[in-house]
Formats: sequence, structure tokens, C-alpha cells
Amino acid sequence: MGMLDRIAHIVVLMLENRSFDNILGKLYPKSAGFDGLSGTETNFDRDRLPHQVWNAPPLTDRVTMTIPDPDPGELWTDINFQLSGRPDVPVPPDPDMSGFVINYLDQAAKTGLGYPPESIMHYFVPEQVPVISQLARQFAVSDRWFASAPCQTWPNRFFVHSGTADGHENNTPIHFPDVETIFNRLDAFNTPGGWKVYFHDIGQAKTLRRLWPRFSQFRRYAEFQHDAKMGTLPAYSFIEPRYFSDSDLPNDEHPPHVVTLGEQLIADVYNSLRNGPHWTSTLLVITYDEHGGCYDHVSPPAAQPPGPGPTAPFNFDRYGVRVPAVIVSPYVPQGTVLRPSGAVPFDHTSIIATLRARFALGAPLTDRDGSAPTLDLALTLANPDNLGPDHIEPLPFVASPADVAHAQAKPLNDMQRSLLTFAGYLPTAPVQGDIAAYLEDHLDDLSDQASALANAADQTVGSAISFIKQRLGNLFRSA
Repeated sequence: MGMLDRIAHIVVLMLENRSFDNILGKLYPKSAGFDGLSGTETNFDRDRLPHQVWNAPPLTDRVTMTIPDPDPGELWTDINFQLSGRPDVPVPPDPDMSGFVINYLDQAAKTGLGYPPESIMHYFVPEQVPVISQLARQFAVSDRWFASAPCQTWPNRFFVHSGTADGHENNTPIHFPDVETIFNRLDAFNTPGGWKVYFHDIGQAKTLRRLWPRFSQFRRYAEFQHDAKMGTLPAYSFIEPRYFSDSDLPNDEHPPHVVTLGEQLIADVYNSLRNGPHWTSTLLVITYDEHGGCYDHVSPPAAQPPGPGPTAPFNFDRYGVRVPAVIVSPYVPQGTVLRPSGAVPFDHTSIIATLRARFALGAPLTDRDGSAPTLDLALTLANPDNLGPDHIEPLPFVASPADVAHAQAKPLNDMQRSLLTFAGYLPTAPVQGDIAAYLEDHLDDLSDQASALANAADQTVGSAISFIKQRLGNLFRSA
């Protein structure tokens, strides 16, 4: 186990839909030791006009911090076009990262909105994302962390929990994988401290069928703040951001949501842990589920499929686009650029592999997490000497009531639409008695449980979150 035995609490914050280049490509100058942006990377449109990566000037106003707007394409077909610049997948795959601009422009035919081609080539500089940049410089950043698959949000979030997407390459059609998760493994081995998923409005991890009887371990984000302060965090904490506009705007960073609000969440997670009693035995991982269509210049390599049997149309034998990944612990030397020791890069299943190694959780869940490098590579200080700043202050951004009302009137993005549909499968009336027992029975006839919903495509963000809160209230009295 090595240095991991110094760690008692592993905390993961997973945000939404940003590439490495988009958030951290200018963290350091490009060099052999840091594969960031040179500033000359270019994509062409269909008229062969070049569009170069850019940031000028480094503003932090709302318009700038929501680029790209509108939301890029993120279906499996979109991502494969972004990677190769063609609608079919070349054999063998040839991800030259040439199709981002064309695919972004092609979204106009689906939505009728205007898609400025330069938006998809935009990147932020450290002055615009000072929280994640400060943590990346103070501790470790990995420029070799890829999304687990060139797929949408749900498949990549399934990978971080279970090492597989169960054969699904998109969020829809809605599916609830019946696969073992790292949470089940922690339960099976009676891991001291156990686990919790902390969520803001709705936890996407609830869509995993084997977690339905464990709904009591899904807790509001305010409980994370309390647990960190009181020293009662579990062995494993997974944090989900706010996906919808309710009393505030989303803080998930999903384009075109305000990136500064995600920065505020990162700062709050760090500050809560840093000022808690168990900071020196904590490992924090900050990452993003997938790139969400945002440009990155590094070609994803081939990957180990999760299982022996092939799945169609995709066998999950390629990684997705690079995403930001920052590894924070007092045992991490300042200024680390973390790379694996072998040819296999980090991906979301490195979190599973690290948990299995730290808490002796047995064999891999799948072949993918069995091949993944672990994060003990970052923990090289003999003592917890890199304590980090006492407090990190994010840039200010406060949403006005008008901002919230405007966001609530917007149509749903794909992630929100999928979560709304999932909420339609939750109980239609308050659950009486033992919630876990009820949900065990509820699983038996899940296909019959979806209530009549208006077409999700016709819903607004405001109507969707109202429906979700009502359904969650049938399970959580305080929801």
C-alpha cells in the first residue's frame, strides 16, 4: 500500500464538461514536462478557414466565464467527429483532434441557435480560474488524465463508480446499470467510516441500481461541510455539484454555466477540508467527467475494455478527451506534474484502483480499473509538510434574482433532461416506513414505475427542478 496508508479519507469532487486545455492548458508554459497549449493550436471550419486557440483579454465577466455558449455537442457521435474530423470512426482510430470547430458549427442545424466558431477554441488563463490553478500549482496537476470514454456524462460517471458504462455510450435512452460499484465494495468489506455521496440538487450516482437500497448514504452538500468541520467524514466522499437553477445558479461548470461558481465550490471543498481536524490524512481529487465538446489538443490513446465481451456500437477500447485533474494532499510536493509510471494513463477508474489499494477491497471491479494506475504516485513526501494555504478566496460572483429567473426559464441541457427523466422513476408519493426495503421492492418492477411526464424536451430548468424536488421529497423528508 505504501504511502496510501497515511490517507484515511479520500474525497472526490467531479465537475462537468470541460477539457484540460480549456481550464488548465495555460497553467504552465508548454514544455516536455507540461503538455499544455502553445497558443498556435488550430482547427479549420468546412471552408478551410483556421480558428486558433485564444484568450484575449483575460476578463472574468459573466459573458466570458460562460464560454462556450451555446453548449457544444457531446453525444458519442459528436465526440468521435471532434476527435477525427469525420462522421465515422476510422479503422484504426486516428484522433487528430481536428473536428471541434466543424462539429460545433454543425450544432446550429439541430438547435437553430448561432454557434460562433471561436467559442469552442477558447481557453481560460490562471487569472480567470485562480482556485483550481492555485491548487494545481500548490499540489499536483495531471496532464495525463483522460475521461474514461469518448462519451457523454452518464457513461463517464458510471466509470468513476463502477469501472464500466455497462455498454451505454450516451445518457439516453435512460438506463440504470445493475453493476457492482466501489460503494458496494466498501460495504462488502465493512470499511471503517464507509462512504457518502454528497449532492446539491440531485445525485446522478443514484441511477446505479445497486445503490438504490443505500439512499440513506446520499446526503446534502451542507452535511459535507459539517462532516469536514467535525472530523466525521467517511473513508470515501464523492461530491456532486448543483446541476439546476433553483435558489442559485448551477455550479457544475457545464457550458454555458458560469465557471466562477464552480471555482467557488472547489474553494469551499478545499477550505472545509483544510480547516478540518483530519487535513493531514486526506486526499482530495478534483476532476471533470468529460470534456463536453471543449477543445483539447492531445489525442486519447487506446484503452483496456472493461470486460471480455464486446459491446456495440462501441467497445470502450478508447479513452475520452483529456480532462482537468488536480490531486491535493499534504503529502504531495508543491508543483508536481503527475504522470503515470507506465504507458497506461490516468482515467476515472484510477480513483477506483486507488480506493481498492488503500482499503484492501479485493479484486478489480472490471478489467479497466484493474489496469489503471493509482494515485499513490503523487504522495512522495515523507511527512505531511505541504499543508497548503489556510484559505483560498475565489473570485466574486453572486447571482441576482433576475439571473436565477432567466436561468430557470431556459430549456434543459442533455444532462438536466436525463436527470429529469430519472426523477420520473422515483416514487409518486411519500414512502412510508423503511425506505431501503421499499426501494428493494421498487426495483422489481422498475419498468412500470415511470410516471407520466410532459416531454422532457418541453420542460424548462425551473419546472424540472420543481418536479425533481417533489420526487426526492418522497424519499428524503428534508429534500
